[in-house]
Amino acid sequence: MSQSTGKWIIAAGGMVMLLGLCMLPAALGDNHDSNTLALAACLFSLGTLVVASGIYLKARSLPQASPATARENGHAARKIRGGCDACQAEPPVVQCTVHRVHLCASCLAQHYDFRSCAYVPTTRRSAARGTRNAAAKAGRA
Repeated sequence: MSQSTGKWIIAAGGMVMLLGLCMLPAALGDNHDSNTLALAACLFSLGTLVVASGIYLKARSLPQASPATARENGHAARKIRGGCDACQAEPPVVQCTVHRVHLCASCLAQHYDFRSCAYVPTTRRSAARGTRNAAAKAGRA
């Protein structure tokens, strides 16, 4: 079902709602007919139901993005915070001070150049180590 069909269903529901509102003064006039008032309320309610179903059908016809299609469209998954600057998969172990990149053990083998690079242990803390230190500080307090 296309979005134009949903628009037509919403328009038809609006017309039914308008018909119910037009019957309302006749029901509340001089003779106060309760049957006409009930019919006006039913028409208005039916119109709102048809409008809601038209909105639902328009929403169903929208394309849905799944994680697989997001990756295919070029949207990369979120990077791991504090991970290796090269692969973003593992926690870093060293930092190349010349290039200013944090590297994990597997990326270090590809980056290693003893003539130009100087390596120091990384200053980034892993998540497990940070929670362990926080628990130790809480135990001391």
